[in-house]
Amino acid sequence: MAKGHRSQIKRERNANKDLRPRAKVTYVSIPATKAKLVLDTIKGKDVALASAILAATPREGARVVSKLLDSAVANAEYAASERDMDIDTTKLFVEEAFASQGPTLKRIRPRSQGRADRILKRTCHITIILNER
Repeated sequence: MAKGHRSQIKRERNANKDLRPRAKVTYVSIPATKAKLVLDTIKGKDVALASAILAATPREGARVVSKLLDSAVANAEYAASERDMDIDTTKLFVEEAFASQGPTLKRIRPRSQGRADRILKRTCHITIILNER
């Protein structure tokens, strides 16, 4: 059976909310495997170093991840000022960065002799979570 009323369960769940600054982008038209290659280069790095690495990375996902990292830093600055959280934005580093698979768009490419090949246009959801050192 249930462990209490619905409102009580929600209250307990919201009390345990993770307050680390984060940013998430959904339905990016990049396969998750290619996004993970870019994300693995910035995991554990300081924000300034990660931004420099992404600026020099020629992969297609680096531009999206760079914008997402800037958004996560902006979210940290907002949390420090508006929510009265004690966050020093100069000490931030990328604690977690992951890409999960999104929906796949299925397209058809006509081939010879009346056949058709399927094209899978994969999407992903990218999340970056920052923390202080």
